[in-house]
Amino acid sequence: MSELLRIENITKKFGSLVANEDVSFTIDEHEIVSLIGPNGAGKTTLFNSIAGYYPPTSGKVFFHGKDITGKPAYEICRLGITRTFQVVKTLKEMTVEENIMTGAFLHTGSRKQAQVMAGEIMEMTGLSDKKNILGGSLTIIDKKRVEIARALATKPELLMLDECMAGLNQTEIKDVMNLCLDLRKNGLTLLIVEHIMEAIMPISDRIVVLNVGRKIAEGIPSDVVNNEEVIKAYLGDRYHAEGN
Repeated sequence: MSELLRIENITKKFGSLVANEDVSFTIDEHEIVSLIGPNGAGKTTLFNSIAGYYPPTSGKVFFHGKDITGKPAYEICRLGITRTFQVVKTLKEMTVEENIMTGAFLHTGSRKQAQVMAGEIMEMTGLSDKKNILGGSLTIIDKKRVEIARALATKPELLMLDECMAGLNQTEIKDVMNLCLDLRKNGLTLLIVEHIMEAIMPISDRIVVLNVGRKIAEGIPSDVVNNEEVIKAYLGDRYHAEGN
């Protein structure tokens, strides 16, 4: 596999607050890499720096070997990096089909072609029977599916999912896990922020762990879950002391 994304020494500051500090890692094509860490670890901030929502204070982001640091979000999306959000942003007054079509318009000005693309993606994501339902009337799982589907309509190479399983029941979580695996089989690369460890560990090729803005571990899931610094970050000093 060849390298798709490279993060080099990313630091992001908001005034005196350091949200990310000297974070580096790579993602190869067709990998599923998950970004985990306690609340406030800087995961979404890093997502935003990669996706162009604001530039990093220092460091570089490379996509296919090209420096994309600080490019605006629409340019980065056009290059092939798309992200979803922690809080779903379904367009309430549009149907499921129309929501997905908004993503397709990144690459076509034809409504007919956008509808064709939306139809293919609805079939892939299990939304075909809901195409005419308004976004505001959907369940949380279907809103999350629409958010993923709209992102897929932009034709990404790298799909970045920010807590796409939060608030779901066990059956729904399993459905999203299977969708992620299917997307990888279809040639996508995924970077996922998630807190539900029993969901993310089985589908991830590698895990990157942040704590207080810094990377504290990286590796295959079985190594990461047994890393003492990771255990300490998630469960606290007391647990770590008792474990020793």
